[in-house]
Amino acid sequence: MHVRNYMETIVFDMIDTVLKNFDCCTCEKCRNDIAAYALNNLPPKYIVSNEVYSKLSTLHQQFGVDVMSKLAVGVKLIKDNPRH
Repeated sequence: MHVRNYMETIVFDMIDTVLKNFDCCTCEKCRNDIAAYALNNLPPKYIVSNEVYSKLSTLHQQFGVDVMSKLAVGVKLIKDNPRH
């Protein structure tokens, strides 16, 4: 069994959708910085990889708005202060 933070999956599933709404760099470094910002400002949701996955879609929907909000703030911060 493997323990992981499911919030990472949600963030990386939604990042492209959020980036489409902003005129910003989408290189790997910027994408990872945006994701890191969002993940550092969202509560972790740890799951065991063999856990029942029916809950996952519920988690995805439940936290989707929060994730999009944190990603949008992250995009603004990284767009104004890119590290490359």
